[in-house]
Amino acid sequence: MLKKPHIAALAAVSLLVILLLSLPGGFTKQAKLALSSFFLPIFELSNAGSATAGKAGDLVASKADVQAENRKLTEEIQRLKIQLQRAEAAKIENEKLRKMVGMQDRIPWKIIPTSIIARDPDKLQWWRTVEIDVGRRHGVNVNAPVITTTGLAGKVASISSGRARVVLLGDPHCQAAAMVEESGENGVIKAFPQDPGVVLLTYLSRGSGTRAGQGVVTSGLELRPGDSVLTSGLGGIFPDGLPIGEVIDVRSIDFGLYDEARVRLAVDFNKLSHLFVLVPEQ
Repeated sequence: MLKKPHIAALAAVSLLVILLLSLPGGFTKQAKLALSSFFLPIFELSNAGSATAGKAGDLVASKADVQAENRKLTEEIQRLKIQLQRAEAAKIENEKLRKMVGMQDRIPWKIIPTSIIARDPDKLQWWRTVEIDVGRRHGVNVNAPVITTTGLAGKVASISSGRARVVLLGDPHCQAAAMVEESGENGVIKAFPQDPGVVLLTYLSRGSGTRAGQGVVTSGLELRPGDSVLTSGLGGIFPDGLPIGEVIDVRSIDFGLYDEARVRLAVDFNKLSHLFVLVPEQ
C-alpha cells in the first residue's frame, strides 16, 4: 500500500505530464529540453554508479581468485617439502644399507637388522644398555655382537622370545679384546666412567706410546693419537676387524708396568636408532 508521500509525488508527476500535453507545441519542446537537462545528470550518475559497482565486483572476484591460487601454491610447496624430506630419509637409509652390504662382505656372519625400542630408564646410565626388537625366535643368542654401520656397539646381555637387552661399550660388563691397527699392539677395552663416548684400552705392553701430558715417546711400539683400534678376535665373542675407535692419548699405569690409552668410540651413542646383531652362519 502506497504511503502519503509516495501518493503526493505520483500525483505531482501526473499533473506535470498533463500540463505538458496541454501546452502549445513550441513551448512543449522547450519544456522537454529543460526537463531532459535536469534529469540527464541524474541518469549519468546512475550509470556511473552501476559501472563502479561492476568494477568493484570484478575486483572482489579477482582477489578471491588470487587467494585461491595462493592456497594452491602453498599446498604444492608443502607437498614438495614432504617429498624432499622423504627423499633425504631414503638417501640416508640407502647409505646405511650400502655400508651394511659392505660389512656383510667383510664379516662371515649373518647380520640381523633391529631397532632400539627402549633405553636404560636411569638418566645417568642411559648410555649403558638398550632394548631391541629381536630375540630368541630371530636366532639371537646371549653374547651376540651388536654393531652399527660405523663400528662395534656392544653385545647381547639377555634375551626373550622377541626382544633382547644390549649392553653397550663403556659399560663395565662389556669388555672386548682389541688391537691397534697401526702397531698390532693388543689390549682390552674397559669402561671409562667419566665420559660415555670414551673407553680405555688397557694392558698395553710398557713403552707403547706417547705419555699423556708429557709429550715423550717411550721406547718400544709407538702409539699415536688418531691410531685406529679394532677388535682382535681373541676371546671368541667378537669377530676381528670391527672398528672400536681412535686413540686420544696414552699414560702409564700399575706403577709403570703397563700403558693405557683413552679411545674415542667410533659409535655415537647419542644417535643410536638402528643396530645389527651378528649371528654365526649355520
